[in-house]
Amino acid sequence: MTELARFAHPPCGALLDARGVDAIAIGRALATLVAPPLCAGCARPCSAAETICTACGRALAREPGGRALVAGLGEVTWAARYQGVARELVAALKFGGRLGLAAVLARALARPLAAGPAADAIVAVPPAPARRRQRGFDPAELIAEALAVELGLPVARCLRRADGPRQVGRRRADRLTSPPSVSASAPPPASVLLVDDVLTTGATLSACASALRAAGTTRVDAAVFARALGDRGRAA
Repeated sequence: MTELARFAHPPCGALLDARGVDAIAIGRALATLVAPPLCAGCARPCSAAETICTACGRALAREPGGRALVAGLGEVTWAARYQGVARELVAALKFGGRLGLAAVLARALARPLAAGPAADAIVAVPPAPARRRQRGFDPAELIAEALAVELGLPVARCLRRADGPRQVGRRRADRLTSPPSVSASAPPPASVLLVDDVLTTGATLSACASALRAAGTTRVDAAVFARALGDRGRAA
């Protein structure tokens, strides 16, 4: 094994040198000097301990968020409009694999939820199995797990989704007339907070809400990090 390979993949128990120094941590710190971490919002260098820079963090904090009733659901709460920094953060999580952003998005979403609807548990909008296999992770699930920590609620895994056409890129009419096929995989809680990354037409959230109600849930509210708006500021 080469010295580089030993550093990148150290044998079990070999993370500390003879003096008890964490060589991996030192190596990572040195690596940030050569290639500083980039902000997921603007791609400028930022602190190694952060996923977004101070400027993008402030821009996200200034987002008004909101809450509204959506057909097929109860109350839907969102932290930001799906534009600017918020849109870049979602893309970095979903397509760039910046998994640490899930906690950033969850913290932003927890703020407007502080006075939001009560729920017995959080349920993530389930991914299509093929998409989960392709990515190796599910953004909605990561956000839901981080939000559960913020709100002190359990996560209930009680929904499954069949493979089908991707919602991204489909026309609004197609999304509404042909929503995803979602069903209950386990008995759901009586009151649920559905969690997803972005709300566009609401077709996916509505399909999940219908499946939960069919399985016995009596109240379904939803929380999304960002809500897409139409050309005139209307919900898309």
